[in-house]
Amino acid sequence: MSLSLVRSRALLGLDARPVCVEVHLANGLPSFTLVGLVDTEVKEARERVRSAIANAGLDFPSNKRITVNLAPADLPKDSGRFDLPIALGILAASGQIDAARLAGWEFAGELSLGGELRPVRGALAMSLALHRGDAAAQAGAPPTRLVLPPGSAEEAALVPQAQVYRARHLLDVVARFLPERVASEVPPDGEGWARLTSTALGTAPAYADLADVKGQAAARRALEIAAAGGHSLLMVGPPGAGKSMLAQRFAGLLPPMDSLQALESAAVASLAGRFSLERWGQRPTCAPHHSASAVALVGGGSPPRPGEISLAHHGVLFLDELPEFPRAALEALREPLESGHIRISRAAMQSEFPARFQLIGAMNPCPCGFLGHPTRACRDTPDQIARYQGKLSGPLLDRIDLHVEVPALPPDDLLRGGAGEPSAAVRKRVIEARQRAEQRQGMANQALAGQALDHHVNAEPETLKFLNATATRLGWSARSTHRALRVARTIADLAGQDTVGVGHVAEAVQYRRVLRQAG
Repeated sequence: MSLSLVRSRALLGLDARPVCVEVHLANGLPSFTLVGLVDTEVKEARERVRSAIANAGLDFPSNKRITVNLAPADLPKDSGRFDLPIALGILAASGQIDAARLAGWEFAGELSLGGELRPVRGALAMSLALHRGDAAAQAGAPPTRLVLPPGSAEEAALVPQAQVYRARHLLDVVARFLPERVASEVPPDGEGWARLTSTALGTAPAYADLADVKGQAAARRALEIAAAGGHSLLMVGPPGAGKSMLAQRFAGLLPPMDSLQALESAAVASLAGRFSLERWGQRPTCAPHHSASAVALVGGGSPPRPGEISLAHHGVLFLDELPEFPRAALEALREPLESGHIRISRAAMQSEFPARFQLIGAMNPCPCGFLGHPTRACRDTPDQIARYQGKLSGPLLDRIDLHVEVPALPPDDLLRGGAGEPSAAVRKRVIEARQRAEQRQGMANQALAGQALDHHVNAEPETLKFLNATATRLGWSARSTHRALRVARTIADLAGQDTVGVGHVAEAVQYRRVLRQAG
């Protein structure tokens, strides 16, 4: 047979689209042509595939005119993931393996010149897409099996009920698809070829403990409220007050991820090549440097890649030295904070990535950092302080639910103070508050909007009157008013109360008055 078809997948954002690798061998001037909107990395597969087949002791049809088409032609293809399916297509078209036996299988993997298989990005996204496609197919259809290199196969096997096979070398794959007449020569499963079952990782994620933080009762309370309601948080305080230490322990206060959340988070990390099995089920904490660009934060490039906000999906995005970030980068966070996803549009394509993260920001109150410090004088002028705080726009501050001051600790409190409350105790209260919200409205309080907010907040008449008077006096926007109401709903949940009282709103109001620009 001079024509063969092999199935694979191309990554478009977080979506893994089906790709048919068509290989045709014809007589004529020897050549090796790759078509189908392929990137430079895919074009280089010609040399890798040629060397891998030859060094594996197989016959490369160098006297034929080889045409490889990656269909559909308008779908961009990148990376070396198509090396393995191209090699198998050539071997099937030249009759060295049985082309009919390739049906019902999908392949991805980069080949070394010696034929070893190397990991590829996005294996978990491929397995998820394949599993969803099988679930949507008609009943009774056999599931599609996926062959991947070591490292990638273990990721893909995390998807429940996925049929994933790990192969270490091109010859390990070829041995499974030899013609029927030599099927008896196929070696049993072993190091080179093995089916992987869904990996059940029961190890509890490890987080830094909040007990390490001494003092800072107000900041600890704000962290608890933020974790219970899914709210964003801004901490303002002098250098060395403990802002970074608090932020690094925030993920340990959040409820454990369910299996779907863990898969979504791991799929984004796999797409960026950052996933490791040791961090399965652990809420990510991304802390980009303040020199990060808008593309680094929200994603971009060609083809589009996820940014830090997507890598923090179902986790924490910690932005230290918040005013030092480029203005364009901070303003790009406004829509994802509201919607929970980011859509990257380019001339040739659009890609959408999830971005349901909790923002934790930290900043100094002034350029020198010592405004309001009990023992050190601030050396900045009022204009310098105003310009520094003005780097954060009003619309961005509007979208941050909680603003809390983190003061400098006296040395005696730091050296003689006992350990704080551990994360486990705080997390227990957070989980109970989240469960109340889920049972009442089916979502976290931060996501309440419109009629759902009016219906589920359950505020007393005096509470609404107090909030209205406060918002009018402080000149709050409608967004700021609603966010204070959501925070008050979370405070009531932590207290185990069904109705939101004046005391809950009064506490919520205090978390929006640290900066003058904060609505």
